[in-house]
Amino acid sequence: MATLVSFHAHPDDESIACGGVMRKAFDEGHRVVLVVATRGEHGEVADGFLTEGERLWQRRVEETHAAAEILGAKRVEFLGYVDSGMMGEPTNDEPGSFWTAPVEEAARRLAAILREERAEVLTVYDDNGGYGHPDHIQVHRVGLRAAELAGTPRVYQNTMNRDQMIRGMAEFAQSAAAAGVDLPDFEESAEFGKPDAEITAAVDVTAYAGHKRAAMRAHASQIGEESFFLAMPEDAFRGAFGTEWFIRTGQGPGITETDLLAGL
Repeated sequence: MATLVSFHAHPDDESIACGGVMRKAFDEGHRVVLVVATRGEHGEVADGFLTEGERLWQRRVEETHAAAEILGAKRVEFLGYVDSGMMGEPTNDEPGSFWTAPVEEAARRLAAILREERAEVLTVYDDNGGYGHPDHIQVHRVGLRAAELAGTPRVYQNTMNRDQMIRGMAEFAQSAAAAGVDLPDFEESAEFGKPDAEITAAVDVTAYAGHKRAAMRAHASQIGEESFFLAMPEDAFRGAFGTEWFIRTGQGPGITETDLLAGL
């Protein structure tokens, strides 16, 4: 048995980005640990969703624990930083925001968990955080440094396959329009994910698509039934989210790995 630590910026990121590999690791007998940098204080929430006096971060912490149970994570830790909001927002520079946290300080917090768990595998994000969110970029920086401090041998940078998503969205566009589902425009964003050529690991998680979608649904404050993630048909969901993509330094060129815990 090995230990996988999956490090994320906000509640719900874990379900979208790594829900499949987390549940796969659990089902194969490995220990799964979820670490979240912030409590998602600046997420959007519909009027009337929260109960009187309830703070959004409180609901998001509850949702994270519910999703973690679905995904097989046996330990959930929050590093204690504040959601920085989208890039360019004034919240980026607020005291306590993850974006303003010294990398070394935050890395020491994460490294302590990695050492305690004797983690063999750590997932972080790619150098642009997938789509340029400041907290996601900071996960990359902090995660890589924490792995150095703790001596974690395998570090995988979770990303999105830009080329595959563009192809998939083009195929799904017509049926999505008929169903009234709004698709994000990935093609116009040069900062979205990474191209095929830079990706070194592709993990088939179609067998865990149901767990992944259920974990997304647990984050009801952020992912409503009308959302892109939950409104698409099951087969389309498996096509779009049935593979999780990673970059590992020293691997490649091309896809050379299909299991983050192979041999452990």
